[in-house]
Amino acid sequence: MSETEERPTNCQYCGYGCALLARVKDGRVTGVRPDPSRYPYGSAVMASCKRWPMNVEALDAPDRVNVPLRRVGARGSGQWERVSWDEALDDIAARLRSLSAEHGPGVLASAIGGPHASYWPLHRFMNLFGSPNNMGIGQICWNPRIWMDLVTFGWTVELDVVRGLTSCVVVWGTNPAQSDNSAFWQHLQTFAQEGGDLVVIDPRRTEVAELASVWLAPRPGTDTMLALALLHVIIEEGLEDRTFVDAWCHGFDELVEVVAPWTAEAAAEACDVDADDVRKAARLIAAGPTAFVSGRGIDQVGAAVGHIHRAICCLRAVTGNVDRPGACVLAEAPDFASELAMEMSDEAAPSCRDLSLNRGRTPLQCPEGYDALREITEKLGRTAPRRYLTSAHPDLVLHAMETGEPYPIRALIVQATNPLVTYGGSARVRRALEGLDLLVVLEYRLTPTAAIADYVLPIAGAIERPMLQVHGGVANAAYGGPAAVEPYYERKRDYDVFRELGLRLGQTDAWPQATLEEAFAAELAPAGVSWEQFCETGLYWPPPAFNKHERIGDDGRPAGFATTTGKIELASEFLPRFGGFRTPQPVLGGHMGESRSAAGAAGNPSGASEAAADAFPFTLVTGARRQPYNASMYFENPRFRAACSAPRATVSPKLAARLGLAPGAPVEVSTRCGSAKYLLDVADMRDDVVSVDYGWWHPEWPCGDGRRGGADESSANAMTVCAIEEPLVGSWSYNALPCAISPTADQLSWTSVEGDAPDSVKQ
Repeated sequence: MSETEERPTNCQYCGYGCALLARVKDGRVTGVRPDPSRYPYGSAVMASCKRWPMNVEALDAPDRVNVPLRRVGARGSGQWERVSWDEALDDIAARLRSLSAEHGPGVLASAIGGPHASYWPLHRFMNLFGSPNNMGIGQICWNPRIWMDLVTFGWTVELDVVRGLTSCVVVWGTNPAQSDNSAFWQHLQTFAQEGGDLVVIDPRRTEVAELASVWLAPRPGTDTMLALALLHVIIEEGLEDRTFVDAWCHGFDELVEVVAPWTAEAAAEACDVDADDVRKAARLIAAGPTAFVSGRGIDQVGAAVGHIHRAICCLRAVTGNVDRPGACVLAEAPDFASELAMEMSDEAAPSCRDLSLNRGRTPLQCPEGYDALREITEKLGRTAPRRYLTSAHPDLVLHAMETGEPYPIRALIVQATNPLVTYGGSARVRRALEGLDLLVVLEYRLTPTAAIADYVLPIAGAIERPMLQVHGGVANAAYGGPAAVEPYYERKRDYDVFRELGLRLGQTDAWPQATLEEAFAAELAPAGVSWEQFCETGLYWPPPAFNKHERIGDDGRPAGFATTTGKIELASEFLPRFGGFRTPQPVLGGHMGESRSAAGAAGNPSGASEAAADAFPFTLVTGARRQPYNASMYFENPRFRAACSAPRATVSPKLAARLGLAPGAPVEVSTRCGSAKYLLDVADMRDDVVSVDYGWWHPEWPCGDGRRGGADESSANAMTVCAIEEPLVGSWSYNALPCAISPTADQLSWTSVEGDAPDSVKQ
């Protein structure tokens, strides 16, 4: 009889990746428990998290896809046949080769999500195939902040909250209690309990707003004006760090001119906030050290996104909160292999960049923008990942699928994401994907996207695959650990799938490591750390140095910043080269591509026409998270569904009373694009805002019964589009959208007992 042993591994049900110990007998996991000996671990985090216990039950879940499936009926019919891996990969490779011969390598696109995936294997495969068309949601998630940090500071900055040193934390457009629930949320709670000041900017009174010294609830989309007003107060009252500004900031006088009109009173009118609260927040920020953290709440307001992030950069800079302990750290370049090296972007054929759909449409988020920035940042030894920062805009990829312009895209590989639920304009996405010649989905289960695929490939998940998280390759930090067991059934790790496809398509030299562990070992090797050594602690993180701009180089001069001027560029010398702005401007966000200045915002807060304002009198935000779910994941968990059984549209008590609706009432929320149905919830928030959950679908409904897994009923993305709004990166609006809300007589499927038990595809 074999003995039970405990093996280190990591949960991968959120990006935090908590360390676990798995009990293993005969190659099967019988239980897991937290591992306090490795990073990341926090007793409070593990105690409050409901996801990590899923790791055992998910291994044998009845709805897991465990063998390669090939479609045999009409697309979406739910008719599949089991095939071998060799048969599936041989056929996929042959079809990709044929499509490329007919249309060129740009015929293939990809879509990837997370957190249960490594990005670079797919990116490497795409580079060597010759296609630049990896589409995703980077333009409304990670890219805007990274781009604006890069052009302002020469690299990215990360907050550095230090007990007893940090005096203020600004939390802008994010609610870590729901979206994160990791050590950061615990740190914020402790920080506030010990007397630290929180400035929270959110239209909803979230859990973190409950802890705030100042809660500012601006009209969604007016965040730039609020930031300019904070800058105005700081400068008008002489609270800027003048020594730092004089030595290390470029364009201060231009910034002063821009913020001059934006008094606290002007912000009060445009943003509908209290002027005294604006002044109080500005003074807390200036007192410092102050750390800033922002989230998707401001990444998803379209035209204003770049201006908002640039204004936040300027707030950091004029108060001296840059590369300062207790405020933020300017990240170091990684000692290990960069993301650029792992994705092999420099090995891609020149024709790959020539096929960029973004060229002429999003001038930063394209090869020319990336190359120009890289030339500057590499002067200080830092190289950003290319595939993220040049990823193809979804609107342009969908257009090429629909029209064949500027060239046809006829195949798509989807990994760890569910575009039919999570991409803007969900009906359009479905039509485009249904018209493809080849759709391959790497998944755990038959999601709405997987249900219309030609192939569904079973992917190894948490504790079946090792993990090495490197924060997008823009920091000298990595964490993770080994797999506890080999993949169950016939599942494969994502690396194995792309390696085997690559080998079939002539990419032999690009895949020298036979396993993901060997690939991770090669990634860590330049840092002088073996994979085995890394797995002992689960962390590679040399403590960062601060004030790196003051380092004296061999030429006897301080290093400065990796920008055109060598200083923090409050007035950018880089952005105008690509049609951008020198300083942040008061641009309104949201409203489905209607880019406007702030003039007249107070008279018509929505920024829409009077007729539209009458038809859609409220403002929609769509990105609300609700623990323990995460985006479109974990709705199959019966315990989660019992605790939170239906998607919600949340309004203030005053608005609910105005509508004559009680909590739990079924409602329909609509925009100019479409509508979705929810149950009403009531919470403390702005009276003119409707906040809806997103990502809901019915994993228990069988594929092929015509209901599309319930993805259409309560889809926030039935009310959105993914058209280019922000002109440099291409962000679009998932927030700050004109909307209406009304009662509905329809019975929502979430409140009924219909539906079947999950299909087993274990076979």
